[in-house]
Amino acid sequence: MPVWLPWPLPSGWLVTGFAEAGDQRSGTRASVTALGGPSVTHGPADLVIVAEEPGVGLGAGFAGLPGPDPGEGFGDGPPHAKIDVFGHPTSLWCVDGGADRAVYAGEALGNWLWAIAWPAETGCLIALDRLSLRDLRDNDQDFDLPYGAFSPRLPDDA
Repeated sequence: MPVWLPWPLPSGWLVTGFAEAGDQRSGTRASVTALGGPSVTHGPADLVIVAEEPGVGLGAGFAGLPGPDPGEGFGDGPPHAKIDVFGHPTSLWCVDGGADRAVYAGEALGNWLWAIAWPAETGCLIALDRLSLRDLRDNDQDFDLPYGAFSPRLPDDA
C-alpha cells in the first residue's frame, strides 16, 4: 500500500503523523499521511492523504461519507483537480463530504487516493498547487521531513 507524501511540501507545512488500517491476516489495506500548515484565510489547516483498497472505507470516514467509497456520480465529467503521482498527472474529483472540509478522490496504482483538507477553503491547495506525491516506500529517496505536533485528525492509537 503506498504511503503518499506531497513533496516538496507546500510552504509552511509539516508532517503531523502516519496511520494504517489492516490486520495481521490481510496486512495493511490503507495508509494515511497527515500534514498541518497555514490555512488560506486564517489559523491552522490539516490535510490527510489516504491510499486504500476499494471497500476499506478509511478515506470515506475522513471525508464524512456514509459508505466505503466516493459514491454514485464519482468521476462523472472532467476532473476538478490534478496532482502528480510519480510525475504523471492524476485526476481527482470533488466529493460531497462534511461541510467543514474539502474532499477530493481519485485512483492511483489501483487504489483509492483521497485528499481531505480542513477547513474547506484549504481545498484550493489541492486544486491549484498541483501537488506532487511521492511514495515513502521507495528506497531511492532521501528526505529530511519536517515534523510538527501529532495531528488531531488521526486516532490516538495510530
